[in-house]
Amino acid sequence: MNEPSEKPVTAFPWKELKPQNQEGGPGLDSELDPPAVFTQLEFWDEEQKPTLVEYEGRGLLKNKAVLITGGDSGIGRAVGILMAREGADISFVHLPEEESDAKITSKEIEKAGRTANPMALDIRQEANCRAAVDNHMKKFGKLNVLVNNAAMQEICQDLIDIDLAVVEKTFRTNILAMFAMTKFALAHMKRGDCIVNSSSVAAYMGNPQLVDYSSTKGAISTFTRSLAQQQAPKGIRVNAVAPGIIWTPLQPATKNNPDEAMETLGINAEPLQRPGMPVEVATAYVFLASPLGSYTTGETMHVNGGIEMQG
Repeated sequence: MNEPSEKPVTAFPWKELKPQNQEGGPGLDSELDPPAVFTQLEFWDEEQKPTLVEYEGRGLLKNKAVLITGGDSGIGRAVGILMAREGADISFVHLPEEESDAKITSKEIEKAGRTANPMALDIRQEANCRAAVDNHMKKFGKLNVLVNNAAMQEICQDLIDIDLAVVEKTFRTNILAMFAMTKFALAHMKRGDCIVNSSSVAAYMGNPQLVDYSSTKGAISTFTRSLAQQQAPKGIRVNAVAPGIIWTPLQPATKNNPDEAMETLGINAEPLQRPGMPVEVATAYVFLASPLGSYTTGETMHVNGGIEMQG
């Protein structure tokens, strides 16, 4: 195998990854260096050289109304922009401290010719989950796609040292808020509408540093399967995406020794030998939310650079 400095050949940044630390902060895309790629896909020219080309929508979500949690940055931002390019209006929820990222996301949605409806709400509070759905319905009058994407994680090397308050916060953010958002959204959804949840590679492989986070992501995968069976007779599809190592601000905000970890993030950690970019994951959400995924429900799509799953 070649040394990492020689592989992989890609148009996406990987050798340019730099030490960086957002520990203790909300994690902002605006502080990532190099910037994440949200709207460009990798194409290979006739000389077998990779290049990045802007994603072009085909009207797959024309005149749909989408609600995304954690939509200001990372995967959530890419999902919002791509769905807007497919013709959807986008509501998205973000934390108040992520306002700077939210403004950029809103501008990109509006550049696609669609309406952006950002909401600064902490969905760990049930009342805010209801408020998010109510605000979305007031703005658009319909809810065709719910993307449950908001999540948090905090590293702990040994369970004996884990802060149980952090465990509760992680479950409330990652899975309990998903129950609440889905409960309130389903009251407005009808046949042909759908839900896409964000699981993780950690749900299938586990992660010894993220036992509580991994547990919530496993719960999300099972939640997805069970809810899909329940809602199938109503014509509402429910699926999930399980990303692998993706270049998002969640990484430098939560890594141990984030400077060092970010410089080598994803290098030789999977067959493709690099971290994925948010746009590479967002296309899976578009597939599952659009007519392309009309016969898909209860499934989890793995977008992880080739990591072998155990379940």
